[in-house]
Amino acid sequence: MKITLSILAFLAMITISSQAVTVEQYAVFELTMKGPSTGNPFQDVQLSAEFSFRNRTLFCTGFYDGEGVYKLRFMPDAVGEWRYTTHSNFPELDGKAGRFTCWEASDGNHGTVKVRNTYDFGYADGTPFYPVGTTCYAWVHQPDELVQQTLASLAATKFNKIRMTVMPKNYDVYINNEPPFYPFEGSKETGWDFSRPNPAFFRNFENKIIDLQKLGIEADVILFHPYDWGKWNLDKMNTDQSVFYLRYLMARIAAYRNVWWSMANEYDIMRKTDEEWETYFLVIQTYDPYAHLCSIHNGMAWYNHSKPWISHLSIQTAYLQDIQDWRELYKKPVIIDECVYEGNIPNDWGNLTPEEMVNRFWISWCRGAYCTHGETYLHSENVLWWSKGGRLYGKSPERIAFLHQIMTETPTEGVYPHHSIWNKETYLIKDNEFYLHYYGNSQQAKARLQLPEKVKFTLEVIDAWNMTITPVPGEFSGLTEIPLPGRPYMAVRARSITK
Repeated sequence: MKITLSILAFLAMITISSQAVTVEQYAVFELTMKGPSTGNPFQDVQLSAEFSFRNRTLFCTGFYDGEGVYKLRFMPDAVGEWRYTTHSNFPELDGKAGRFTCWEASDGNHGTVKVRNTYDFGYADGTPFYPVGTTCYAWVHQPDELVQQTLASLAATKFNKIRMTVMPKNYDVYINNEPPFYPFEGSKETGWDFSRPNPAFFRNFENKIIDLQKLGIEADVILFHPYDWGKWNLDKMNTDQSVFYLRYLMARIAAYRNVWWSMANEYDIMRKTDEEWETYFLVIQTYDPYAHLCSIHNGMAWYNHSKPWISHLSIQTAYLQDIQDWRELYKKPVIIDECVYEGNIPNDWGNLTPEEMVNRFWISWCRGAYCTHGETYLHSENVLWWSKGGRLYGKSPERIAFLHQIMTETPTEGVYPHHSIWNKETYLIKDNEFYLHYYGNSQQAKARLQLPEKVKFTLEVIDAWNMTITPVPGEFSGLTEIPLPGRPYMAVRARSITK
């Protein structure tokens, strides 16, 4: 009798409820089942599912979450009824069928970010997305008090993308703390068992992605990085182990709409072959049913960004004059994800003035790209934003938010960067409708614009540093000169008058 009751209880746990289940569009449907816990369930048990909507079928893999628990996560992108069937090499997880109803996304839920109009970004629902990102590599690997402080700091900004590493980081004196969780069973001393992930580590990581989602922030997840330097040896996975790690991570977090994949930070320092990188990209293509944005970040050498699995350029450079060439060569969006950082540390990559950080954001935007912030101010306890998060001390974030406002006021279609050979000036233009000239760190007392002769425009002088927009009285067309204050970081915006 006890055995019979035990079997019935077990069957009850794995039987899918026939009750109505509803899931918001672009949210996560999660299926939890009980299964075997002996041996190595992470690798011995294969679990996947097919999710069908009308004539479409998407495939996703499940994962072992410890203590005999298996999960499948899926993000529905269409409103209506979805059906699913599980597949497994273990009978108790195989052939479980069910359905759920997907209802329309709520306010603020725009879906995943995709490439829009070749060079730009937009959400799945068509809303334009203008990335103004920041870098906070290992914030998820800090004590909870510091993590909460980081989230509060982010909430007070307009940053909508954050670059963050899956693995903890060890770099100079600025970051070398032990993380609250380790990604695999074992230790540095005894060796890591790369075939046995630590579910607590990955739960912690995915919870931070959910926290970011609540703030409307995209998680630009860096899958590999070279900054271990023998502290933990977590970078010693071979190709097969790396493939397993990628598949496990994607099974856990790919269903979150605010995920981007960054294959590596400064990939060329890791000394992996092109064949290895291609293997990893193909894993993403195969096991990410949502085709999240995917990039790779350079140190000195450049990856071949023409590869079809690269959705956009993630570039480390201070040489912004080449942005238009990269746009035209690769026909993809460009993000200057590291133009070095605002701060005052002695390292040459970490002591930009806030004025120059803001300047580089504006130059990138007016050349047809986007830029990412980072902050590295000396701190008595080495809590630098770029590495650990915490508080922001710099002066650029509010001015980057001001630029984001300017971005959202720009026409969503037909805008492109124009380079004038005559005066070596680059500006954004939508023919006969919109012009945005930015003058950088020059201090000119006049602005000269060549506007169309037969169209009338209003003009505004924009102070990128003082965050002001001042209308210029009158209507303008043809060759136009207006006075400027004679100080740096000024711009002029011309918008056609609709009559």
